[in-house]
Order: sequence, then C-alpha cells, then structure tokens
Amino acid sequence: MFLRRASVLLIALGMTGFTFLMAGPRAGLLVLVGIGFGLVLEGLRFGFAGPWRMIVTERDGRGLIAQLIAIALVAVVAFPLLAASPGELAPAHAPVGIAMILGAFVFGMAMQLVMGCGSGTLVNAGSGNLVGLIALAGFIGGSFAGTLHLGWWTGLGALPVFSLQGIAGAQGGLVLTLLGLAAVGGIALSRSAPGKRLPPKRLWIAAALIAALALANLVIAGQPWGIVYGLGLWGAKLAEAGGADLAQTAFWAAEGNATRLSASILTDVTSLTNIGLLIGAFAVMRWRAEPGAPAQALTWASYGAVLLAALVLGYSARLAFGCNVGAFFSGISTGSVHGWVWLVAAFAGSTLGIRLRPLLLRPAPARGVYA
Repeated sequence: MFLRRASVLLIALGMTGFTFLMAGPRAGLLVLVGIGFGLVLEGLRFGFAGPWRMIVTERDGRGLIAQLIAIALVAVVAFPLLAASPGELAPAHAPVGIAMILGAFVFGMAMQLVMGCGSGTLVNAGSGNLVGLIALAGFIGGSFAGTLHLGWWTGLGALPVFSLQGIAGAQGGLVLTLLGLAAVGGIALSRSAPGKRLPPKRLWIAAALIAALALANLVIAGQPWGIVYGLGLWGAKLAEAGGADLAQTAFWAAEGNATRLSASILTDVTSLTNIGLLIGAFAVMRWRAEPGAPAQALTWASYGAVLLAALVLGYSARLAFGCNVGAFFSGISTGSVHGWVWLVAAFAGSTLGIRLRPLLLRPAPARGVYA
C-alpha cells in the first residue's frame, strides 16, 4: 500500500519536474493544473456527461447544478480579469453556425454512448478503463479528422462571433451570465426529485476546486481550460509521423497551428493540461486502497460501437468549437454566446444518446469468450 501510494507521488512529481526542465516553469505549472483537474474529476466524481444523464433518467439534478455553480464561480472572476487584460488573456469565444449547432448536437449524443465527454474520456482512460482507452483513441482520430474538413463545414454558414461583453459590457455580461445560469439551475431544480436537488458537500468542494483550477489555467496559459485542440494536435502529430503532409491542409497550414505542429507537444498549453489530467486520474486510481469493481466487459460489437462513437465524438467536437469543457464550461464562463447555444444543442443530443445507449452497448455473456 505505502509503496503504491509513494509511486503515485513520484510519477506526478517526476512528470512535473520533467516538463519544468524540458519546457520551462509555465509548462510545469500547467501540468500541475492538469493533475489537479484529474484528481478532482476522478477523486471527487465531478463529471459532465454523467450528470446530464442523471437529470434525464433519475431526475437527479445535483451534478448538473454543481457544474453551474463552478461556471458561475469562474465567471465572477474571469469577466473582470478579461476586461483588465485584453491583450494577455483570451476568452473562449466562437461563432454560432450550422456546423457548430449540428456538431454540438451530435457530440451530446455520442458522449452518452462512450460514457464520457472530452474530460470524461481522459479521466476514464487515465483510470485504466478499457472503454475509456478505446474512446480516447477514437476521440484523437476524430478530432484530427475534423480539422481536415473544418473549412467546408464552416462554409455552410455562420454568424459573427458574439459575446455577452460585446452586447452588454463586462459588468452587464456578467449579470446576464449569472442570470442565465440561475435560470438553468431553476429548470434543473424543478425537474429534480425531492432529495436530489442540492449537491452534497463533495460536489460543492469539487465545484470550488474546479473553478480555482480553471482560473489558474486562464492566468497561466492565457486562455481558458480546453480539451479538444490538444487531442486533435496529438492526432496530427501521429499522422505526420506516419508520412502525412499536413502542410497542404488549410487548418494545419495556418501560422499558429503550423507552429504548434512543428514544436514539441510540451509547448502546447492544452496538451499539457490533458497530460496532467491523465496523470491525475491515474494517481487517484492507484491511490485508492480499494479500487472499484472492474467495468463489465462488453461484446466485441459494442466495443466497435464505442470506437465509432468516439470518432464521431472527436469529429463533432471540432466542428462545435469545443466540448463540455471548452464550449460549455469555458465558453459560458467567459461570455460566449456560442457556449449557450452549444448547451441547448448538446443537451438535446444527449437526450437522444441516452435512449440509444442500451441498444448499442451490450454486456458480454457471463461465460462467453468476451467476459
């Protein structure tokens, strides 16, 4: 027990120290922030896809309300910070368009089939969950594929980028954001069964910690917490290593993307927190004295469905300009109108995905070759 827990600390400290030496103190701090995300998400069971499912299937709104609390805490600090440092800190703003709405809807559906969103996929993979590992591979591939076709999809039509700051100013935008979160919270409360409305102490703590880590990410990285870009970059680097010439593609030929593609992965802020998140989730899994029961094995067809759904998950996340983290959490907490549209479209897709899930994910026979 002692040796196992000591090894967890050594791995976390070792990776942080390695990043510090190879890429500098900023990179080391971002890995630490990512480890913090992994520790909280896995250790305190704070998630995104699961609570969305629970509000629909069990009328349990506690997890969703905890998400809204975390977003509100970030917004209260992020709005003034962004207003005070427009050249140093960037919000998670994106345009609303046909592809973005379709992508968010499909993402919401797919995340229920792979049992996790972007952050949930990383947590599940870091925890050693086979479905999570398959989903992560598919997400990486799908997110990369989405970059290759993004120009065509956005060409279907999109509005200019709108933000609540641009509509009502920094203070007015913050008020609108908090009112919007309160309205969504009120709907969640009205849909929840008695005893399943107010988050337990664990989720209050998790919401506060996630908010603090998200703000640390904003200050250190200069941009909000995200997931999708880093995974797409991993896919691009793998494709390039396999001989693909990405210099001919519009997305990866763009100046900023080309620079990240040619540089070390330790220079990409999103990749750093993604790596840390994997380490944090792994650390929690190794730290626990009594690991949870292993996930029930699925049929081979169901594993194939997970891989396909994960490819779709990554692809649609790229079209939607983010997942539950980059679009919903970071978008809304920094004033993006796109974040609110994403929420509506993704939740509608999630409701459909919940209905499809039992049809596509079937457990293996108890005595079969898959058990």
